[in-house]
Amino acid sequence: MTAVQGTAVDVRTEDGTADAYVTHPAAGGPCPAVLLYMDAFGLRPRLREMADRLAGAGYTVLVPNVFYRNGRAPVAELPEFIDPAARPDLFRLLGPAFEALTPERAMRDADAYLRWLERYPAAADGPVALTGYCMGAGLALRTAGTYPDRVAAAAGFHGADLATEAPDSPHLVAGRITAELYFGHADQDPGLPAEQQERLTAALAGAGVRHRCEVYEGARHGYTQADTPAYDPKAAERHWAALLDLLGRTF
Repeated sequence: MTAVQGTAVDVRTEDGTADAYVTHPAAGGPCPAVLLYMDAFGLRPRLREMADRLAGAGYTVLVPNVFYRNGRAPVAELPEFIDPAARPDLFRLLGPAFEALTPERAMRDADAYLRWLERYPAAADGPVALTGYCMGAGLALRTAGTYPDRVAAAAGFHGADLATEAPDSPHLVAGRITAELYFGHADQDPGLPAEQQERLTAALAGAGVRHRCEVYEGARHGYTQADTPAYDPKAAERHWAALLDLLGRTF
């Protein structure tokens, strides 16, 4: 893997300042840019590690703390390994951050993140790619539909609530998407039951969006996250192959 250079940065938004992590190959010219949306546990060593791996494949990667309205990362103190016993307390502490991140605010923030990448010297000109995990998959989907001319590709892994019956469900932006999409669903994921998977696929197909939705059999929600018990090395490697394939086709 190519040597990478990562650093903490601040991104100005309409509502304040989002702390973030940016990483890119240590040598060479500007690289295609990827906006990586965090899972619910937020910006932490595991996500920096994932961003570095993606940067090592030849990309400039920005990972913002989307919960910045509630504090710099970590918004809630995280154990080194997030075991099931810690989850109820963590989600109780993170509840206000979830409530603060409305779809409207999230998309205002997305504009700021995309503009920051446009100005960043290590990021190549042109549309960016998105990848998101858990709640981040929904943010990637919304961003692709909200800023179609600025997004070339978007991926989501073990996403939750992507195609609900709510009037602001992420899948309802399908008609505005021009990027190519990929989704890797966790098998029997309570956050994305079969009916939501079917609704998402139908919406994308009906809108003529280039897409692929796959179910990772045997994988649990959170299968990419090595600091949780849901981690599945085989499924995580499948995710890397799918993501890099998507990026290679669209950049």
